[in-house]
Amino acid sequence: MPTNILRRRNSAVSAASAKPPRRDTKPRKIVISSGTIQVTAVLLATPTADRLWAALPLYSSAETWGQAVHLEVPIESGSEDGATVEADARTLYFWPDEHRLIMVFGRTPIARGAALRLPVPCNPIAISPTRLDVFAAARPGEQITLARAPRG
Repeated sequence: MPTNILRRRNSAVSAASAKPPRRDTKPRKIVISSGTIQVTAVLLATPTADRLWAALPLYSSAETWGQAVHLEVPIESGSEDGATVEADARTLYFWPDEHRLIMVFGRTPIARGAALRLPVPCNPIAISPTRLDVFAAARPGEQITLARAPRG
């Protein structure tokens, strides 16, 4: 299921092409926005999060899956030690096999009881101080932007 990525696929950030980020005392914050929706999240200290940071800014189209939004991104990364199928409504995940970011904020088609579930084990890459359910308003095809948050 292709989406409208405004970067070429062959410019994907992989382990070989990503430069290690400078580790300083300030957290790496990103802004995820769509229309009037805007959420800030803090990247985790993981290889996949490093690749996302190196690729920013990114523009993609929202796709919905139950109460989740996912978007294709030009990042290549394998499954990491912390990969999980159990989701949290404040965490942004990377779906390695599909090159997608996924935000789960409610029931998905494979949900079991009240647990939030991802389609396969996905790498957690960022945590938001607020729930990501504001993206329930995002419609399929709507542009979502990921950018570095201004430092300050």
